[in-house]
Amino acid sequence: HYFALAVVDRSDLLPNFETRIAANSEIAKGQLAYQPVNAVSEFNVKYVGFAGPKSFEILSRIDDDLARVIDYGMFAVIARPLLWLLRFLHSIFGNWGWAIVGLTIIVRLLVMPFNMYSYKSMKVMQKIQPEMNQIREKYKDKPPEQKLQMNQEIMELMKRNKANPLGGCLPMLLQLPVFIALYAVLGQSIELYRAPFMFWITDLTAHDRFYVLPILMGITMFVQQKITPTT
Repeated sequence: HYFALAVVDRSDLLPNFETRIAANSEIAKGQLAYQPVNAVSEFNVKYVGFAGPKSFEILSRIDDDLARVIDYGMFAVIARPLLWLLRFLHSIFGNWGWAIVGLTIIVRLLVMPFNMYSYKSMKVMQKIQPEMNQIREKYKDKPPEQKLQMNQEIMELMKRNKANPLGGCLPMLLQLPVFIALYAVLGQSIELYRAPFMFWITDLTAHDRFYVLPILMGITMFVQQKITPTT
């Protein structure tokens, strides 16, 4: 998960990579096969071998494509700036745990405008909900051909109140790539491997052996649900 063994071929001749797996074995053998088009007496074979930690900085220095062995998922374009920011915060705090806390706060501040817009949009929709129900009630027993007029009245109502039916969920949807990228950075970064935080947390890549943090997170989520207004 945090280390890699790789060969970057830089030969004049493009090789094929062949794998062989013996029956009932967990070991796979790989072989680079060079097949010259013409019968030549010699050709140059050149490659770079790597064995070590999957550090984006180290791998990028060796070969740009080699850095792709770190799987940040489909939102890698967002994950890499987050990794840079995580390293920057570590240079300030000197602790990867507090760097993660700082990164999380910054990400939450960045997505706050989306949360505010979503909250305001939901409040507006909540405000006009009784009028929307009245319009639906008015057309409840009308023939189907008048349903179009009902939809037009509802759209006019939302337009007058500047309400957007997608305003509540769309901003939340736009946040997903950021949080998925953040999860990928925290799950793939060699910098966190065996890095201590504080007290009993001596490895940020290992689970909490006393389950204190999961329990605290569950309590926090419960309290947050209770104090969130529903009316």
